[in-house]
Amino acid sequence: MNESVFQVANSTPLWIMAFIFVGIVMFQAIVFLRMAKKAAPDAGMTQKEVKTAIRTGFISSLGPSFAIAIVLVSLIALLGSPLTLMRIGIIGSAATESAAAGIGADAFGLELTSDNFSLEAFTTVVWTMSLGGMGWLIFTALFTKSLGKTQKKIEKKNPKTMALISTGAMLGAFGYLASDQMVTSINHTIAGAVALISMAIIMIVAEKADLSWLKEWALGIAMVIGMTSGYLTTFL
Repeated sequence: MNESVFQVANSTPLWIMAFIFVGIVMFQAIVFLRMAKKAAPDAGMTQKEVKTAIRTGFISSLGPSFAIAIVLVSLIALLGSPLTLMRIGIIGSAATESAAAGIGADAFGLELTSDNFSLEAFTTVVWTMSLGGMGWLIFTALFTKSLGKTQKKIEKKNPKTMALISTGAMLGAFGYLASDQMVTSINHTIAGAVALISMAIIMIVAEKADLSWLKEWALGIAMVIGMTSGYLTTFL
């Protein structure tokens, strides 16, 4: 990232917007927590059970948060702190935001790590990440009530259809992004292959051992292993 892009990416207006968006998310979390506590007696839950549920939820969120932090570091270096905070704070998916950033840069004809990454390219990435994350929020706001009925209809015909469609879409998107990088050099190919194998092994182990936290860490661990292997191959 050149100096002009770096200044814009870490400018005061972006920091202000980032804090506003994250503040809204935190406000929503507090409101939902209070609503849940008020509704607990109607669901037959005692105050002790409510406190246990809150504590369990907080602890279980630590694993995914640390996993996101691994990817977060690379996004901060590429896109600046305010935009990264803004996107991760709203969506909460490092994988989704990484993919969106890559798609935006590719649409402009550059890579995120390119020396020619200009302010126009950065703007394209910002618009791609923002518009890409807006679609499902609008869809959810408009069609949440009817989604349950649609899901029941689809499940009656074929329960696996929804899972197959979403899985296929994600595999296609990430497969395209990964293969586009893997053809760059032998180091990129090795890094991608090792990361893929590592991800598969981690998910198999997590599934057999019933380790839900390991599934959340899988992406970050696989990325670190892949990047490390790609770096080590430069010495061979």
